Amino acid sequence: MNLLMEIAASDSSFPAGMVLILIGVIGFIAAVTIGSIAWYNSKRPAGWEDAERPGFIPKMGGDSKPNS
Repeated sequence: MNLLMEIAASDSSFPAGMVLILIGVIGFIAAVTIGSIAWYNSKRPAGWEDAERPGFIPKMGGDSKPNS
C-alpha cells in the first residue's frame, strides 16, 4: 500500500491516467463490437425473426437462412 501511495505522490512524466482511460475506451469499443456480432448471429428475439443482418456483420456457422 505504501508503494502505491509513493507512486501516486511522485511527480512522474508517465501519463498513467491517460493510459487507463485509453485502455477503457478501447475495451468498451471491443466489447460493443463483439457483442453486436454475437447478437446479430444469434437467434433473433420475438419480433426480429425476419430482420436482415447488416452487410458488415460476418456470417458465422450454423445459419439456417441465407443472407440476402
